[in-house]
This record gives sequence, C-alpha cells and structure tokens, in this order.
Amino acid sequence: MSITSYKTGNISPSSILVGNDYYFPGVMVDYLIVAGGGGGGTRMGGGGGAGGLRSTVTATGGGGALENAVKFPSGAAITVTVGGGGTGGVWSSGVATSGGPSSISGTGLTTITSAGGGAGGGTSGAGAVGGSGGGSAGQYGTGTSNGYAASPAGQGFAGGNSVTTYSEGANGGGGGGAGAVGGNSSTTTAGAGGNGVTTSISGSSVTYAGGGGGGAFQAETGAAGGSGGGGAGNRIGDGTPGSANLGGGGGGRGYEGSTGGGSGGSGVVILRATQAAASTTGSPTYTTSGSYHIYKFTGSGSITY
Repeated sequence: MSITSYKTGNISPSSILVGNDYYFPGVMVDYLIVAGGGGGGTRMGGGGGAGGLRSTVTATGGGGALENAVKFPSGAAITVTVGGGGTGGVWSSGVATSGGPSSISGTGLTTITSAGGGAGGGTSGAGAVGGSGGGSAGQYGTGTSNGYAASPAGQGFAGGNSVTTYSEGANGGGGGGAGAVGGNSSTTTAGAGGNGVTTSISGSSVTYAGGGGGGAFQAETGAAGGSGGGGAGNRIGDGTPGSANLGGGGGGRGYEGSTGGGSGGSGVVILRATQAAASTTGSPTYTTSGSYHIYKFTGSGSITY
C-alpha cells in the first residue's frame, strides 16, 4: 500500500491527516487498455482501424511514450469497460461502424479511455477516424482517396490510402494499427493492415491492435491484416473479422461477396499490481507473474483493492 498527498481543502473521505497534509491509501496499478476494432468496409472496402491502445508497460500505441501507473484508491470500486468490435459494412444497406471505447473510471481516479478503431471506408459510405483510423475504400476513377486519421493522437496510426491509375475501380487501403500506419493500395495490390503493438503486461509477450487488410478489385487477393488480430481483406468474398480481445480491425470486402466487411475484434483491459484485489466483478482472468497480480478483463466489470 502507498499514500498520496492532498493539501487541506481537497480532502478525500478516506484521507489521513499527517502533519499539515492529508493522504489517502491506495495501490499503484499498471494498465493495458485496448478498445474494440473498427469494422471493414464493403465492396473494395478499406480495412477497419485497430482499437486505440494505451499502456504503462513495454509499449503504447501511436508511437507515444509509455504512460504512468495510476493509483487506485483503496476500497473504491473501479469500473472497467471493454469495448466491442464494430460491424462490417454491408453492400446492400450500409456502412461499417467504429469499435467501442474501453476505459477505467471511478471515484478518486481520472478516467482513462482508449478510443474505438475507425470504420473502414466502402463504396456504400465513408469510413471514420478512431484510435487507429480506417482505410480508404477503393473508388471508381483514377487518383488517390485518403485514409482516415488516428484521433485522439497517441493511441494508434492512420489508415492507408487507396491509389490507382485504373479507371474501372481500385483496391482498398489498410486499416491503421497501434504500431504502424495502414498500407496504401496500388493499382495491383490492396493495402495491408498496420501492425499492432507487443506488450508483456500479462506475463508473456502478446501483440494487440492490428489493422484490417483492404479489400480488392484488380488485385488477385485482398491484403493481410496487421499483426495483433487484424482481419484479412478479400477479393471474392467477405472480409475476415478481427480477433476478439485483441482489438483488431476487420478486413475489407472484395469486389464480390455475399455480405460485407469483417467485424472488428473486441478490446481488452489488463491490470497488474503488487497487491491482490479485494474483489472483482465481471469474471476477469486472474494470474500471477513474479510479484505481480494480474487481472485480464475480456468483458466489462469492476475491481476493488
């Protein structure tokens, strides 16, 4: 257990007076917060962007610096929200949707949120910005169609562009990943999904938040998804879904397919501290590694130290 100072006038209900300062007891906690990935676009669709990734261990998304561990107040139930993956775009009826945000929040704690991955663009509608941005759809006519930005910054990368010199149609760009920009397409290739980020917070090395691959028109095949759960794009068929609990983006649908783009993968929240929790809800997986007590949430719940 550790304590943090609060000056007189900003007093927690559980505070302790030491000299002229007030303190409250708490536990320092490392975190990995990955949001849900965006769905892949339909028909020559762009890949879905990976869910935003924020971490205090090994690496974080968007090329940013590692974040600092946070203090969870003792006895306070901290809410853990795990975002779901977005839906893939359907050729006959609609656009892809972005992934849901993941977060930790509660009394005495500043809310920490990772943004859902942006939807991939499709010929039925535009994609979206997100924790990592969605890839651009292949368009009819020559030129460049830009992918979608990562927003807010520091959680992932932008989606790839669709570039073609062929007037009949183009291949989709790749969705952005937590570790790399989505690949641009060309006249002959679809854009690959951006790679994710590898972290060892769970006690072993795991890669999260890869972008979805773009769907194809001229190319023989769709593009590969990024490492960390990104779904592959397709040419004759639907996009591949992103991997559950890795926050991967869905792959883009090809020129022909029965349904549409692949759905995004759901997110995950992992918390670790040198003290075991007093209680949890939502059935997180509990493991230990060295002196750390680790709680992996694949669905929403709460934790109290």
